[in-house]
Amino acid sequence: MDLILLGKALILGIVEGLTEFLPISSTGHLILVGDLLNFNDERGKAFEVIIQFGAILAVCWEFREKLWKVASTARTSSSSRRFILNLLIASIPAMGLAFIFGKHIKAVLFAPIPVASAFIVGALIIFWAERRQAKLVHSGKSYIQSVDDLTPLDALKVGLAQCAALIPGTSRSGATIIGGMLFGLPRAVATEFSFFLAIPVIGGATAYELLKLWKNPVPLSGDFAWAIVIGFIAAFISAFICVRWLISYVAGHNFIPFAWYRIVFGALVLLSAYSGLVAWSH
Repeated sequence: MDLILLGKALILGIVEGLTEFLPISSTGHLILVGDLLNFNDERGKAFEVIIQFGAILAVCWEFREKLWKVASTARTSSSSRRFILNLLIASIPAMGLAFIFGKHIKAVLFAPIPVASAFIVGALIIFWAERRQAKLVHSGKSYIQSVDDLTPLDALKVGLAQCAALIPGTSRSGATIIGGMLFGLPRAVATEFSFFLAIPVIGGATAYELLKLWKNPVPLSGDFAWAIVIGFIAAFISAFICVRWLISYVAGHNFIPFAWYRIVFGALVLLSAYSGLVAWSH
């Protein structure tokens, strides 16, 4: 058994789970870590697609009561129907653009230098959003107290903001959370809606990528199959821990620390690239 391959799978699974729902870009981290581990070939890309589903299952498990309530009362509850409609509305813009431009974006921007640059730009937007959020809290004007208060227009705004996540290093969760905050949503509500929105968006993207793999299969050895299992489980466990922690964190903290993390991490990648310390791929 290839222990080195299994070790890489464990690392990438943990990275996926810890970064998928934080505003620091799981795709960006997987590109960078995969590049360092030399695990960015076709097998590596297939691996990343599959383990994302582990992170989504963690969200489904954490919010299983809410999801079951919505599913079981969709025929009788207008609130449940509006919740489903909001998820559909918010999902369409990014999924549509990904379908049209996804191949071109991957060819041009899925590399360490664009990712690092997006890290820094995203940090500046977080600073801006937190300033606006502070003013919103001070004014007390927000009419939204939970995800059930969102209107279809609110969902559309978040969905449009999510389109920025097509640029690797931006962060899907970051785009939805920070975008929601810029449009006037409270931090906790924007974060929770981002969790739910991940289910159709990432679930749909995973299904699409798996369909492509089925049509153009990547050779899988026995060791690689075990690597997928380990990465999937690691992504599920680490994502579950992260979701639980983030729910508690946003109740009393802002996202400024994540902005500083993005700046430092992005700057280190750029510095290591231009100094020749790390031979990043292009």
